[in-house]
Amino acid sequence: MKKILMLGTGGTIACKRSDAGLKPLLTSNELLSYVPDAKKFCKADSLQILNIDSTNMQPKHWLAIAKAIEEHYREYDGFVLCHGTDTMAYTAAALSYLIQDSPKPIVITGAQKPIDMENTDARTNLFDSLCFASDDRSHGVTIVFDGKAIAGTRGKKMRTKSYNAFSSINFPYIATIQDGHILFYLDDKKTYSCNVTFFHDINSQVALLKLIPSMGADVLDYMAEHYDAVIIESFGVGGLPSYDTGDFYNAIEKWISLGKTVVMTTQVTNEGSNMSVYEVGQSIKKEFGLLEAYDMTLEATVTKLMWILGQTKEPKAIRDLFYKTINRDILFRT
Repeated sequence: MKKILMLGTGGTIACKRSDAGLKPLLTSNELLSYVPDAKKFCKADSLQILNIDSTNMQPKHWLAIAKAIEEHYREYDGFVLCHGTDTMAYTAAALSYLIQDSPKPIVITGAQKPIDMENTDARTNLFDSLCFASDDRSHGVTIVFDGKAIAGTRGKKMRTKSYNAFSSINFPYIATIQDGHILFYLDDKKTYSCNVTFFHDINSQVALLKLIPSMGADVLDYMAEHYDAVIIESFGVGGLPSYDTGDFYNAIEKWISLGKTVVMTTQVTNEGSNMSVYEVGQSIKKEFGLLEAYDMTLEATVTKLMWILGQTKEPKAIRDLFYKTINRDILFRT
């Protein structure tokens, strides 16, 4: 029987009603009491790390979660993290970079409704997560939600209310889970022989700029004074406006001259970027050597960049790490 550690951080799954609205109040031990049938296939212990709304999740919390897993890694066969859904994709991606090549499963789950409600997805999601974490084929960081297992770098919350809140972006689902039965679509555990590596540093000085028509480039000048890297969410397959003033060209030139990192991505959820298609993307990427996210999710792009900048400031090392595939985060690159 597998030994699983369930870590609590709060979120809707642990909420109870208060005068000010839903608030995380249930402990991880209390959450476990709602899935008694899990005792048939695993022995689960609980550890409360945080009890917050996931809107309040920050990089320091990701480090605290990774530290807790590292401290208990030898004692358990797998881990289940209960988390709020709003920033779950960021945490799953961040843990994919902070805990790499884990032969043991690290499963992240939550719910759209509190676990103590009569009609809720919480009990099913938690049971499925414990089941998945107890399977010999599971490994690495994975989101389990609504009967689907999603690579930790590929999850994105696509719906605010429905139970099928999460989708796997530009990558297949790892598995589906139903009534305690798991069907793996990607079963590579037999070829997986790496040793786990834990990282302990993150640089949170990463900004995101979402372009809108007519936006001025002066916001990039402001960001250059306060951040070490910027991710620019452009239109379509990717590019920067080429206004007559040349403001965006000058702003990017300033970022590069300061030795800071610029990453281009797309506002479109599916199919990724390709700046080589249009002149507005190809020319500026070629001239300044900008990084491009391609098929990576925004959540993976943000957290990967934070992790990289926590390890190095050297431009070539940043580029090499950014384009290194980690937990299935990037497949297409040129």
